[in-house]
Amino acid sequence: MPRSNHPRRAPASGSAAGRNARRKWASAPPERDLERTRAGIPMRESGPDGEWSVRQITAGNAAKDYRCPGCAQIIPPGTAHLVVWQEDSLLGRQSAVEGRRHWHNHCWRIRRRY
Repeated sequence: MPRSNHPRRAPASGSAAGRNARRKWASAPPERDLERTRAGIPMRESGPDGEWSVRQITAGNAAKDYRCPGCAQIIPPGTAHLVVWQEDSLLGRQSAVEGRRHWHNHCWRIRRRY
């Protein structure tokens, strides 16, 4: 059957479809968690040891054990931490991303002391 270009009739004011449609659009949109949204975007950091991309991993997204290169301790699942890779690697960006490391937040902040 061919489609019609005529607009559909609005449902009767007492019908269930009309009430549900109005209720659906009348509610406020859900609050967005900006920290969760920002967590997937790597930030650039500059330091005496080079240019770095640093990405936050939330506790909910940390699913495996990782070893922190700063303190050589295990980062257990469910622990918020950082994923870090060097932007100005001599071997290229792909090699740097493959060589990324998971750091404790504190260990990354004090890494220049090691």
